[in-house]
Amino acid sequence: MQDFGAAFAEAFALIVGLDAELVAIIGLSLRVTFSAVIIACLLGLPLGALLAVGRFPGRGVVIVVISALMGLPPVVVGLAVYLMLSSAGPLGVLQLLYTPTAMIIAQAVLVTPIVAALTRQVVEDLHGEYDELLRSMGSSRLGTIATLLWDARYSLLTAALAGLGRALAEVGAVMIVGGNIAHVTRVMTTAIALETSKGELALALGLGIILVCLSILINAGLLGLRRTAERLAYA
Repeated sequence: MQDFGAAFAEAFALIVGLDAELVAIIGLSLRVTFSAVIIACLLGLPLGALLAVGRFPGRGVVIVVISALMGLPPVVVGLAVYLMLSSAGPLGVLQLLYTPTAMIIAQAVLVTPIVAALTRQVVEDLHGEYDELLRSMGSSRLGTIATLLWDARYSLLTAALAGLGRALAEVGAVMIVGGNIAHVTRVMTTAIALETSKGELALALGLGIILVCLSILINAGLLGLRRTAERLAYA
């Protein structure tokens, strides 16, 4: 076990010196996370808007399920994706297990319900405000959804950033489907867990510092976007 003071000093040295291993881990983490969030937004935004505007049998059940999935344990998601991608699973032929793609899939499954649920709430509130106006203009269902999504774009960016924060901090699911393989599937959270278990604190602390800084930036972005949306709403 390293001395804490020495470990912190070495961690800052790794960050300032742009250590190759640290940079590679951060790069893979960001690539996996941003890819998953983009996929989640492509699925979650229209799904949430449809649930907000549409009226169809079983809508309430879908809303309850989406809301419940927001709190789904990551290890359960990891297990489900593992079973799907394993050699005995229905998608085993694709040989995606223990690859960054499998990690992206797992994170996208985790983030999509968050984006969809937050989108539904935002768009539903906006729809209640503009429903009569849109009806008087003869707007179609798709036109209404597109209009509301565009009008709520700043608020929906906060949903995307919330999903980004969730994905960036994920460890259980990506550990199961990625395997934490060095230079292949090792991301910040799994590397921190591994290095800490080994007693090698310098790299773990360096990655932890970067992860905390990214979390602060995401939350600052959320606050800034929320204030921008409020200012535009009353402009």
